[in-house]
Amino acid sequence: MDQKRIVAIGLLGPSMDAGHGPERWERWRPTISLCQHEDLLVDRFELLFEPKFSKLCQLISSDIYAISPETKVCPRETHFDDPWDFEDVYGILHDFAAAYRFKPDEEDYLVHITTGSHVAQICLFLLTESRYLPAKLVQTAPPSKRRDGAGSYSIVDLDLSRYDRLASRFSEEARQSTSLLKGGIETRNARFNKLIDEIEHVAVGSKTPILLMGPTGAGKSQLARRIFELKKHRRQVSGNLVEVNCATLRGDGAMSALFGHVKGAFTGAMQDRPGLLRAAGGGLLFLDEVGELGPDEQAMLLRAIEEKLFLPLGSDKEVRVDFQLIAGTNRDLQTAVVQGKFREDLLARINMWTFHLPPLRQRPEDIEPNLDYELEQFAHIHGTKVTFNREARDQFLKFATTSDAKWSGNFRDLNAAVTRMSTFAAGGRITVEIVEGEMNRLRSSWSPAATDHPSTDLQSVLSEAALSEVDPFDRVQLAEVVRVCRMNHTLSEAGRHLFAVSRTKKGIPNDADRLRKYLSRFGLDWGRVRAGN
Repeated sequence: MDQKRIVAIGLLGPSMDAGHGPERWERWRPTISLCQHEDLLVDRFELLFEPKFSKLCQLISSDIYAISPETKVCPRETHFDDPWDFEDVYGILHDFAAAYRFKPDEEDYLVHITTGSHVAQICLFLLTESRYLPAKLVQTAPPSKRRDGAGSYSIVDLDLSRYDRLASRFSEEARQSTSLLKGGIETRNARFNKLIDEIEHVAVGSKTPILLMGPTGAGKSQLARRIFELKKHRRQVSGNLVEVNCATLRGDGAMSALFGHVKGAFTGAMQDRPGLLRAAGGGLLFLDEVGELGPDEQAMLLRAIEEKLFLPLGSDKEVRVDFQLIAGTNRDLQTAVVQGKFREDLLARINMWTFHLPPLRQRPEDIEPNLDYELEQFAHIHGTKVTFNREARDQFLKFATTSDAKWSGNFRDLNAAVTRMSTFAAGGRITVEIVEGEMNRLRSSWSPAATDHPSTDLQSVLSEAALSEVDPFDRVQLAEVVRVCRMNHTLSEAGRHLFAVSRTKKGIPNDADRLRKYLSRFGLDWGRVRAGN
């Protein structure tokens, strides 16, 4: 693997870097010294200077060329109205960082903080720590009296906790980050807000795997996407977000999809396939329903996490890839380990940071802000602004925040409810009548009594004549199948719920196919069950 180029970023020091005539080589000049170390080859130096010191900048550039011809100096004119004004200096350096085109996959960056005013050095530190400058800090020092030459350089690790203004700026950055993780929704639940604060700290401070646990529809996928956006904003990832639902991966297809294959690896492998892990290189890989992976995939994933290496299917050449993993599950993986269904060593690697997302029914304070968010999303998608009238909004919120509201599908239920009410809203106003209809619909979908009165759901998918041909025993079973289908978004999800026990005894369970065949016995298909007559 080719070594990355080293790019230095630093301020010209009008005093420390100054010097004229041959005597200047007898002085220690920090900007020059950074390019004199045999074990630190600077390929490019982004030299920030004020216009009034342009002649010194030219001299320093020519001197760097004299001692390190491999180093290309790129002068960057930078003007500070007041070099001791924190806000002015920070703003100018921030603008430089925001406009600069960093290439972290190809280059390593060093921010030189020996030159410049103390204010500038602090601002460079702040921008580096907050990842606006995706770099390491480097400080140079003069040689001892008994030695001459370039002096030394070292990585700087300052404790800035004593700077209140900087601490407040870090707090503001954290507030913006948590807002991003919450999708801009001003959530009110104290437990959830504390959880998001913890996730924000981990997301920007760690590259180790993150495990998101919680029931279906609690928002694991959305949170994973927002973590990626946060890390991308902080320039901690250069690659893409790759999302995988592990429940859809089976057999050789799972190995090929995740790790890729070479041409001829198996029948039908007509060309090479890179695989999803390679697609996530430099970025973030989100494995939803990670507990559904088979034992072989678990073993290869473990090695890919620990050693950044894996072997594509049919290949004898290892592939190196670096990615961060976020895993999601609604299962108890500890129980799966005891049952022999999940590797204990893999769980130990992915649960370094484990966060349990609470179900919506445990966050009644957050239903109102999420209701407003769903209305905004509907307007964005459909181009139609929809609002409640006052009485209708009060009635829906009163219902939604009581114990009668099960929210078994969590945010999927809320999204579906808002979508249905908004669709029925003539003139863009949701009325009490629309709310009452939706409340009845939700109660029906959450009610366990559906199995006691199977004809209600079945009459929506079968005619009376067809229903009369179904035995009472089959009616009860079929009604439960219809109810579960309407609570899930895909055929595979419904199948996993309905065959939760028997599927564990099959080598290659195909839940979707089993459910499809069951429905066909009654002349039904997925679309008809979901939509009704």
